[in-house]
Amino acid sequence: MLVNSTMADLSDLTFRTAFVIYIVAMFMSCIYYGRMFGIIDMRRAHEAAQKRAARAEQKVAVGAGGGSELVDAPAADTPETAFDQVEYDNRVRGARKWAGMTQSLVWLGVLLHIVAVVTRGFGAKRFPLGNLYEYILMMTAVIMVVAAAVIQRKKWYSVYPWLLAPMIVAMYLNSTIFHIKAAPVVPALQSYWMPVHVSSVSIGASIGIVSGIFSLLYLLRMWQPRGEERGFFGALAKPLPAAKTLDQLAYKTAIITLPLFGIGIMFGAIWAEVAWSRPWGWDAKETVSLITWVLYAAYLHARATAGWKNVKAAWINVFALGVTIFNMTYVNTVIAGLHSYAGLN
Repeated sequence: MLVNSTMADLSDLTFRTAFVIYIVAMFMSCIYYGRMFGIIDMRRAHEAAQKRAARAEQKVAVGAGGGSELVDAPAADTPETAFDQVEYDNRVRGARKWAGMTQSLVWLGVLLHIVAVVTRGFGAKRFPLGNLYEYILMMTAVIMVVAAAVIQRKKWYSVYPWLLAPMIVAMYLNSTIFHIKAAPVVPALQSYWMPVHVSSVSIGASIGIVSGIFSLLYLLRMWQPRGEERGFFGALAKPLPAAKTLDQLAYKTAIITLPLFGIGIMFGAIWAEVAWSRPWGWDAKETVSLITWVLYAAYLHARATAGWKNVKAAWINVFALGVTIFNMTYVNTVIAGLHSYAGLN
């Protein structure tokens, strides 16, 4: 028997269950995000009142010492402007509960997501990276593992809505349009190089997608600085971490992406030499993958070059994100070539 249908069906079931859990986590993260609006407004109003009081006290002190006209000392907080520490603490605790529930659900979804990858391999009786469905299955799992670990460590729960939304869309498309039943791969992919090459490329690309998402959020935060948010996008950006924090994380994850993705391309060249008697042929997949790697290298170089603003460098990383998505979808499904193994035709 070439395929274990029981394990393959279990893989589909756990993947779709993880998809549903991520949707619930998305709703919970949005509730947390909404609650953070009130907490941030309350804290900023209190900080602004403290600064006004401090400035007024300085004016009183200067006036008394220099013989100039005195100004009135700040009056005590009115009931409308007084800071209610108890109310603030209650709001923070309430928001943290939603953040904790979101994080727990995400880890549950990640566990089922990993089970879906493993059982897909047992179902197909091979390494589960033989077509586009399995590639996206693996990539989304890696993205969620990396993101969940980083967010929990840094306690940046406000990032979850921005991360879960594209993951839910990708998983929906993968379970509908891109879904392929478990089956043996074509002879060209029946090689020990397949898990080595494709896994390193997929993990590198996955971390690169996380880096690109953080660069996007960095650009949004730079457009809407803390305390100066305006309009609809300003309201969306309000609970996000500081721009410097987002930029640093985008940079650190890109540092991991560059060598991993590069090693994957190098392994692919070695495999191509074995399979096609040439290491490089400017196939569409090869070409776009190389362009993506060059973009990540350009982003890191720009970040390390004096005179380059981080905003300009971030746009390179965002462009690399777009090229990665283009390579994963359009190149895999529309452009014919030696790497046309999506399994959709």
